[in-house]
Formats: sequence, C-alpha cells, structure tokens
Amino acid sequence: MSVPFTLRSALGPCRAASRSHSGRELFSSKYLVVQKRQIPHLTYQHSEHDLPSLARWPQITRRTASSASTPSSVPAIPYSSLTVGVPRETWPNERRVAVTPQNVTLLLKKGFSRVLVERGAGGQAQILDHAYEQAGATLVDRGALWSESNIVLKVRSPRQEGPIDEVEALHQGSTVVSFLYPAQNKPLVEALASRGVTSFAMDMIPRISRAQTFDALSSMANIAGYKAVLEASNHFGRFLTGQVTAAGKVLVIGAGVAGLSAIAAARRLGAITRGFDTRSAAREQVQSLGAEFIEVDIQEDGAGQGGYAKVMSKEFVEAEMKLFMEQCREVDIIITTALIPGKPAPKLITKEMLAAMKPGSVVVDLAAEAGGNCEATVPGQLVNYHDVTVIGYTDFPSRLPAQASTLYSNNITKFLLSMAPQDKSFGVDLSDEVVRGSIVTLNGEILPPAPRPAPPPAPKQTAAAVPDKEQTALALTPWQKATRDVAAVTAGMGTALALGKATGPAFMGNMMTFGLAGLVGYRAVWGVAPALHSPLMSVTNAISGMVGIGGLFIMGGGYMPTTVPEGLGAASVLLASTNVAGGFVITKRMLDMFKRPTDPPEYPWLYAIPAVVFGGGFIAAASTGMAGLVSAGYLVSSLLCISSISGLASQQTARRGNILGILGVASGILASLAAVGFSPEVLAQFTAMAGAGALVGALIGRRITPTGLPQTVAALHSVVGLAAVLTSIGSVMADIADISTLHMVTAYLGVLIGGVTFTGSIVAFLKLAGRMSSKPTILPGRHVINSALLGTNMATMGAFISMGPASPIIAATCLGANTVLSFLKGYTTTAAIGGADMPVVITVLNAYSGFALVAEGLMLDNPLLTSVGSLIGVSRSILSYIMCVAMNRSLTNVLFGGIAAPQQTQKKIEGQITQATIDDTIETLANAESVIIVVGYGMAVAKAQYALAEIVRMLRAKGVKVRFAIHPVAGRMPGQCNVLLAEASVPYDIVLEMDEINDDFPDTDVTLVIGANDTVNPIALEPDSSISGMPVLHAWKSKEVIVMKRGMSSGYADVPNPMFFMPGTKMLFGDAKTSCDAIKAGLEARK
Repeated sequence: MSVPFTLRSALGPCRAASRSHSGRELFSSKYLVVQKRQIPHLTYQHSEHDLPSLARWPQITRRTASSASTPSSVPAIPYSSLTVGVPRETWPNERRVAVTPQNVTLLLKKGFSRVLVERGAGGQAQILDHAYEQAGATLVDRGALWSESNIVLKVRSPRQEGPIDEVEALHQGSTVVSFLYPAQNKPLVEALASRGVTSFAMDMIPRISRAQTFDALSSMANIAGYKAVLEASNHFGRFLTGQVTAAGKVLVIGAGVAGLSAIAAARRLGAITRGFDTRSAAREQVQSLGAEFIEVDIQEDGAGQGGYAKVMSKEFVEAEMKLFMEQCREVDIIITTALIPGKPAPKLITKEMLAAMKPGSVVVDLAAEAGGNCEATVPGQLVNYHDVTVIGYTDFPSRLPAQASTLYSNNITKFLLSMAPQDKSFGVDLSDEVVRGSIVTLNGEILPPAPRPAPPPAPKQTAAAVPDKEQTALALTPWQKATRDVAAVTAGMGTALALGKATGPAFMGNMMTFGLAGLVGYRAVWGVAPALHSPLMSVTNAISGMVGIGGLFIMGGGYMPTTVPEGLGAASVLLASTNVAGGFVITKRMLDMFKRPTDPPEYPWLYAIPAVVFGGGFIAAASTGMAGLVSAGYLVSSLLCISSISGLASQQTARRGNILGILGVASGILASLAAVGFSPEVLAQFTAMAGAGALVGALIGRRITPTGLPQTVAALHSVVGLAAVLTSIGSVMADIADISTLHMVTAYLGVLIGGVTFTGSIVAFLKLAGRMSSKPTILPGRHVINSALLGTNMATMGAFISMGPASPIIAATCLGANTVLSFLKGYTTTAAIGGADMPVVITVLNAYSGFALVAEGLMLDNPLLTSVGSLIGVSRSILSYIMCVAMNRSLTNVLFGGIAAPQQTQKKIEGQITQATIDDTIETLANAESVIIVVGYGMAVAKAQYALAEIVRMLRAKGVKVRFAIHPVAGRMPGQCNVLLAEASVPYDIVLEMDEINDDFPDTDVTLVIGANDTVNPIALEPDSSISGMPVLHAWKSKEVIVMKRGMSSGYADVPNPMFFMPGTKMLFGDAKTSCDAIKAGLEARK
C-alpha cells in the first residue's frame, strides 16, 4: 500500500492555459530554430522552498521565438487568426466555468480574434452573461461555439454523452484544454486522437517551479481543503472552538495543498488540529500553521516523484495503521487527502477505526473520486456508518464555484499564453517540459506520457561530515571564553591604574566622564529601531556640532578677530553652527515624514517653557555670581543629549528626542558662553558667526531631498572635522609658551582625527553624489603608504611635544605637517573603499567626529565636550559594528580593504532569464493575496516611492496583504529607504526589517524587488562566494519574484545574482519610476 498525501484530482485548483489552433493545419511551417535554454533542475513541491543548487544547472533544449529574419523551429499561428471558445460545462453537479470575464479581456488584449462564450456558461458560478459582454466576449449558442472555435477551454473533459457529443463537435485541427485524466479515460483519448484534435490535460502539468501559475490541481485542492472543513463543521454537532464545551479535535491525513488548506481552516475555526504526512519535509509546514505533527516511530521518508508520497514499507504501514486507530479514538473530525498516481486511493481509515470513533464524528474523504481513503466512503455521497458521518463528495471545488472559477481561469489562461513560440502567436513546442508533460494527443496521435521529474537528490553526507576549519577555529571552549573575558577586564583595570599614576586628578575626572558617557551611548544605541538609523545619524551629527564650543575658548578681539588663533576660533564657530542647525532641521524633516494621520496630537511648542525657564533663570542667576552654574549647564546639556539619542528608540518618542537634542546643544552653548565670559564686542562677534552659520545650515536642511541625505550628512561631517582642526590649532597657537604636555598631545590628536574626518567625508560626499567613481581607488602599495603617513604623524608629534613649546616655528611646522598628513590619510583610506561600503564609512566618520570632541574636551579640560564626544563616538561605533554584521564584514576589512579580505571563488551563473511585461506584473499583483516589496537604492535614484505608495494603497484596498522588507544596509545610509517610504506616506508599521520578515517569504505569493541586488543575492549562502555569510533577504523563496532593474549589471559588490535566473523569477527591465507609474495606471484601470 502506498500512502502519498497530495490531493491532485479534478478537485484541484487550476491555472491552465489553452492553446489555439485555427481550422487549418497548424504544424506546416518550414522554418525552425532551436535555442538552448538553461533552466535549473528544480522540482516544484509546495512543501519545499529551499535554494536550488547554484553550481549545477542542467541544460534542456527549448525552442523559442526568433526574429523575423530567423527561421523558427516551432510552427505558430498568430493570435489574430484564432478564436477561443468557452462552453458551458455539462457534467452533472459541475458549476464552474473555465474562463472569467477578467481573463476574457486579457485574451482579447493579447490579440486573439474572438472569445466565444456559450450563453449561461457562468450562470452557476454567479457570473452573468452581461459581464462577459462587457469584457468583450461574443455570446453564442452551443452549436456555434463548437463549430467556430479553434481553441476550446474547459474545466471537465469533453463529454460524449449528454446534450451534445462534445468530442464529435470538435473539428479537425482544433485544440482543447481541460482536466482529462488520460490514464483513466483511454476511450476519450482515443476518440480525441481519431478526430485529429490536439489536447492538453491540466491534470498532467508537471510540478516544477516554472509551472506554478498553471497548476490547476493545486488551486482546486486548496479550495477542496477549505471546503472540507466547512462541510465537516456543518455535520458536526458542536463548536469547533472551545467555549462551554471542549474544542473539537481535527486530524488531517496528508500535508499536500489540500491538507495544508484544511489545517489552516480548522485552526482558524479554533479546533485542536493535528497533521500527518509520510514526508519529513511536511513537518515544518504543519507546525508553522499551528498544528501538531504526529508521526510513527519508524524513520522512513515518504517523498516521491511529482510531489506525491511514495509507496511505504510494510512495517511503516502497520505502524501507521496503529497510529490512526489511536487517533480515531480521540479526534472528532478526520480529513483524508491521500492519493497514489495511477492507482486507487489507499485505504487508511478502516471500518474498525470508524467503529472506534465517538458518535457524531465526521470523516471527509477528499480522495473519494479515486476510490476513497475510508472503507465506508461512497463516491459522490454522504453516508452514515455507526453514527459516524462519512462525506465522499467529489465536487468540493464546484461547491465554491465563483472562487474556483476565478483560480482556474487564471491557471488556464496563463497556460495558454505561455505556449507562444513567437510573440502573439500560438504553437506547440515539445521541447518545453510543461507542454510536453501536459500534451495528450497531437495531429491524430496519442503521445506517451512524459516522465515525471524525480525528487531532488539527498545532500551528500560526506560534505557535511568535513568540518570547516574556520568554524572549528572560531568555536571557543568555556575555558577560552572565560580567560579572554578575564584578560579584557584585567587590561582595562590595568590601563586605568597606569593613567591614574601618569596623570592628575583633572585628567582622570575627564576620563571618568568619558567612560560613563561612553557606557550610556553604548546602551542607548542598541535600543534604536533600524528604521530610525538615518534620523539618529542626523541628530548625532547635529550634536557633534558642539565642537564649536572649543572655538569659543579661543575667540577674542572685538567685533572682529585680531589674531590668527582668534580667527581660527571664529571660523570654527561658523562651521560648527552650520552643522548644528542643518542637522536638526534635517532630522525634524525626516521624523515628520513618519507621522501618520492616526497618531495622537503632539505639542512641541510646549518645550519652549523649559527653554525659557532655564535660559532666563541661568542669565538671572549669573548676574549675581556664577557659583556652580556652568557645571549645572554642562550637566543639563549632557543629560539632554543622552535623552535625545535614547528618544530615537521608537517612532513615538523620536520627535521629542530631536527637541531634547536642540535644548541640550542650546544649554551647552549658554553654559560655555558663561564660562568664557565674553565682552559685549566678542559676544556680538559670536552672535554674527553663529547666526550666519545657523542660517546657512537651516537653508541646506530645508532644501535637501531624502535622496540626497547620505551625501549631505557626509558633507556636514567634513565641516565638523575641519572645525576640530581649526580649534585644535588655534588653542595651541594662542599660548604656545605656557602649555601642558596633555594639552599638546590632545590638540595634536584633535588635528589628526579632525583632518581624517574632513577629507574622508569629502571623498564620501563625492562618491555618494556621483561626482566621483564609486569603485575603490586602489593605490599601489596603499597599506605601505598609509603606514608611512601614520609613522610620519607619530614622528612629527614627538618633535612637536619636545620642541614645540620652546620654538613656535617648530610647533607651527609640526601642526601644519600633521594637518596635511591627516588630510592625505583621510583621502587615501576613504578613496580605497567602494561605494557599497559607504554607509559604514559615514557612520565611522560620524564616530570620528565624536572622538575629535573628546580630544577637545581633554585639551580644554571641558567635561561637556568629553561627555558628548564620548556619547557620539561610542554610539556611532556601535552602529558601524551593527552594519558590518549586516554585511558579514569586519570593520578592518571595510576600512582597509585588502587586510583580512575573504577568499573568493568566481562563480559562473548559467541559465536564461525570464522577462516580464507591465501587464504580467499587473495581473500577478492583482491576483496575489500576499505581497512583499523589497526596495533598495535604485528606488531612491528613480524616485519611485510615490508611485509605489499608490500601488500599495490600491492593493491594500483590495484586501491584499502588502509589506515592505528593508535590509539593514539598503540604500546609501542606514535607514534611508525607511525615510523615503515615509516621505511617500507609506505607513511605517508595514515596513519591516530583515529579521522580522525573512521567515515570511515562503508563504508569500509575490515578492517585488525594486532597485535591490546584493541584499537579495542567494550566492551569499555559498561558502566560497565574496559575500559569503552576509545576511540577505530570502526573496527567492516566495512563490513568484518580479525584479525591476535597468539592466543585468551586478550590484556594488560586483557579484552575479543567481536569483535572476531562477524559474520563479521574472525580470521587468526599465526605469523603476516609469514601471511603477505604468503598474499604478494598470491597477487603477482594473477598478
């Protein structure tokens, strides 16, 4: 006895396509061409969504369309010469219709001459003749339809008894597409062959990935499983959900399409549900639906050919029957779906088992048409056996005729349109495995059945048995982990001890501030939602503008600076003010984009109250003596800046966080002004510099678009770096004769860090803005060059510290050399980094600006600069780490390229892409139940987010479940794609991160990929690829993938993407905005 568990009968859902034939002989063309097509040898099974092998893609020969000048090997007839007929079904109890009005319109749009529909064909499916007429169909009587149609599309096979002999009505050379079951209906097949009819069996379409959209059996099985639960509940005397009584218990035998549909329906009704299948791969699917997977003790996998189960061993069957007997004593409803190809259905529920069931129980036998899985089943009838209701209906899909007709119409129409060896033409290409698998008769001959695809081979055990050396090396024992932790703690404590001995209390006080603020920043950034990483970068960039506070301490003169250091201080304030104002304005604009109409009201103007209270109170208190006011101001500023970053943790508190950041910077500047005690003239100079800078920054912030955010943030980073350089140089030159060693060291480091930040940010700006090639600029011996530059920095630092105080000329020369060297180092290190890594570079540069603030704080003995700088530097470093993890890269590898670069193996991806059209995409999206949209920087470049938002709105209005999937490094800046979607008013609650949505792809009907490449590349799962280990979105696991791209160029990682060549993927070439606009217009037209 064999126990396969996938229902494939006329119950099954259908998506078939018919082929047309004119009355003349179709296969008389003399011209042939054969083209090789590479298709992955991947058997499609509903329980499998695993990545196919990327290295071995077997070839099959496929004849395809050719140009007008090239002979074609597949004779074809233009659609314009063909008439499609849709007759009324005459089989008893059959209520479905083969083609719905929606697909009548599609066939006519594709170019078919006419679509004839028999009057009343859709009546029992609740489709009126008027609907067909509006769609463009021609309503005719039965005789006219059969005599004038070249292609006949049906649900059930042509009937020889009844109102008309439908086989005799088919004229020679015509084509019929329907469920045929040729193995069971040999006289019918012989009759069709004798009439010279070409026939295709929808039930014979092979179960491969490319044929998913034609799989009518699966469509109907889906409906049958759902309807089976409804029928069972109608005859069951209690609630299925637990209320006053216990919840009903349902057992589903077979986890194919019908079984999984039944499990899902039973779970939705609140029943305790159990599932059984001989295939081990079904376990995960059953459990994912919330059901319990039951199994026998014998370990034997039942996966067979064509998605069915195989014949099991005698021992397994005996254990299976014992298990079923135990279940029959417990459960209330049993639904069976087991079928064996070409054989009667196996008997799984015996009469003894029925007798053991509780009175009032129900058995629904979905295999009744093939004899039934239950011994008491009577095909087509409902019977009662020992107070157990046994339902053996064979027309479950027809009991939901409207839904069944819609699904079948999609299947059969797409199948018909797939048989187009030339554009807008019909032909039979026997090298096409779908055509060859489904064709039954051709030119008066009966074709032997094509062999079914074998199940994918089991993975070799030898490869898994060999441990990876790198993985072995990374596995730490508890002892190794403990010793490393202890070593880290010991090193930290020892360093603090050495610093305490070598420095004084003031320095160690600043270091304590640095450590505590860094710990707070470390904790705060982990809680920030990835969608808010762009606003987080913007607000920290604005706060880092407090580097200008260092400039306050070297400003002087009068209304104008009178010395070079004073001029450097004024320039630092000007630049820093630009960064502060621009950063906060940009942050506010980004956060406002995330607002939803349903959000509760906000009252940001109320925060003017604490601003006025603190500012007015501070000035009033300072007029009678400073006391501890400056320290109080520093404390308030530090706490507000910490609260600002923490506020970015969620959408609900993000805008408040931006306001707190503004208050924090303002209070810090006010306290610093009190600390330096400017004269009215210098205060006027400060006001002019700060006001001018703030005005420029605000204008930049108002004019920038979300697409230009990455380069703008990079440009503002450069301003912070340059301000740090000017402040550090000015503080040294202001009083070189009386300066501490600590001041000199920190000033030198401030110039070094600020200089690298300045030129590195400029290079990042140029690359992100497209004004410089995004490819790495690799200098010969670049590591030697960078090492030499760093060594020269250290040498000049030694000369600066030892000889600078005694000789201002030497000090100026060393600082000048340090500035030039740091500028060069910023260029050489950043130019060598490719465009794909620019998001990490931006965050690292932001961290640099924080550490430049720390250097200033130590230099000036200013706890505010130390705390805020530590907060920014550590938090941005953690974000850099988060992004490197998302790319499976080390920070060293990102910043220094060749160091620790992974070994790469170039893979040649073979195969042929499948192109999609706008109409195909519209049809696919309109018929989907769930859609995931993966976006990347290509969406930003094309500015397609607005049209995309409208598409999402229309699909959601139709009840389609639409969500967005965002990779952590999508775009050119962390969180940029989130901001772009928010700008287009896409609700942020349907925009999910990779970890939140990756497991949902297998259950998704359509994944639409727009402007993304590396982030959906399955080659990352290959151990020897250049992006091996990089977490990616598993878009290829969805049932269908449509990729929008301008062309077939690779992404920034310069790695080919095998997903583009998979049979379930279609490529929609063109500008993303143009394509989205066309899809939007098409969906609007379908309303």
